[in-house]
Amino acid sequence: MTVDLGADKSRTSAALRQAFHSRGLHNLLNLLNLRNLRGLRGRIVLYFSLSAFAAAVTLSIVTYASTRAYLLNQRTEAATTQAINNAQVLQALVATNPADAGDIVTNIRTEKGGYAVLHLVADDSFFAQEPLRFTQSNLPVELVNETLRGSSHRQRFEFKGEPYEALGISIKSISAHYFEAFPLNDVERTLNTIRTTLTLGILLITIAGGVFGLSSSNSVLRPLRRVANVATDIASGGLDVRLEDERDPELALLASSFNNMVDAVQSRIQRETRFASDVSHELRSPITALTTAVDVLQSRRSDLSKRNQQAFDIIASQVRRFDRTVLDLLELSRLDAGAGKTQEETVNLADLVRRVAQRHGFGDVVFATTLNSDDQTVLDKRRVERIVLNLLENARDHAGGATAVSVTGDQKMLRIIVEDAGAGVAVSERERIFERFARGTASRNSTGSGLGLAIVQEHARALGGEAWVEDNSNGGARFIISIVRQNPEDSDGQI
Repeated sequence: MTVDLGADKSRTSAALRQAFHSRGLHNLLNLLNLRNLRGLRGRIVLYFSLSAFAAAVTLSIVTYASTRAYLLNQRTEAATTQAINNAQVLQALVATNPADAGDIVTNIRTEKGGYAVLHLVADDSFFAQEPLRFTQSNLPVELVNETLRGSSHRQRFEFKGEPYEALGISIKSISAHYFEAFPLNDVERTLNTIRTTLTLGILLITIAGGVFGLSSSNSVLRPLRRVANVATDIASGGLDVRLEDERDPELALLASSFNNMVDAVQSRIQRETRFASDVSHELRSPITALTTAVDVLQSRRSDLSKRNQQAFDIIASQVRRFDRTVLDLLELSRLDAGAGKTQEETVNLADLVRRVAQRHGFGDVVFATTLNSDDQTVLDKRRVERIVLNLLENARDHAGGATAVSVTGDQKMLRIIVEDAGAGVAVSERERIFERFARGTASRNSTGSGLGLAIVQEHARALGGEAWVEDNSNGGARFIISIVRQNPEDSDGQI
């Protein structure tokens, strides 16, 4: 259900804030603060990044292990083939000319960087290729021992910081053992290149996962952002705002539930507003009659006995209090309903406040201002007059009277300040006293309605500002009202 309330936005803003806050909407708006990357968006990005990182690491480990095993197996097969071929050549040559074994080993073709060693069992001698860069002592001891025991053996080792793979072959026909070492530098360089590439790939995939997560979070959080925006508009008084229908079933349920909640709150606030307004209007007539009767009886007060005079005074004070409460309720009802269009005029705020104080009998209160005499702003004079009068009467009735009134401002805001001679307002009460029917400690036994400061707050908000209280230098209270400055040249409503 979508209701066009138009002017109802301003009439329900205060009640909406109270009702929505009572339902925890304020916490919802804080939860949906999407500018905080440590929140849901950050967790989504982190999840995608970690998932991409884990997948990339797993794939890289498998790829590297498989590639390494394949390259080393290929290298081992090639080395084995070459070593067997060289052993067969030595078998044929040494068998016919064993005295030239050393020259034969030197002339054996080995890979660049590799070397060969021949061991003859008959005289237990070793022959290494010349020039002598390697000897049998440079071979792994385990490899040499296993080969000398008559079994072929293979082993990887390092020599001078370089990786090698050595093979030992037993040549029983000539009672000899052949050893050949093959460098693994090419394989090592290839694996290093692959390792570097995979590491960079992991980094890039992780970054890509984070970017994808950020992009996905926009889609995921877009509905929540819409909820936050709509909730903010509703809390500001926009009862006609609703979430649009969603095609996604889960989001459609969220939108439907949210809209139903707003409909229920809207209906409740409208009923409460109408009830308060109707009650105030209905009470106005009997209160007027009572006030008239009290005025008539006041002229005959001297004819009453002293005891009856005391009773009459109590009745008269309570009728006046009741009358003031009804008038204040009617004003709040009009404020909530947005009754009466704003009538903005170009004025000097300092002059306006001074005239209001003098016109209502507060001309003896010290007045000061920092505004220039030609300072002009656009505002509703009636609201300002009501604010100033309520604050001055509040100081007179509850705080020993106002001691100073001042008007200050800057390029953006104007401020009206009223100081009193009371005992100040306790810190724990400084927000509550601006609520409806709230009373401070100093005014518990007064005849006020408890609505004056609430009216001040509503008028201040209508002027784009707010009201608050703090201590003054003499121990009393300082009430401050901020008003948004509107320059005449920027306003279309000036007169």
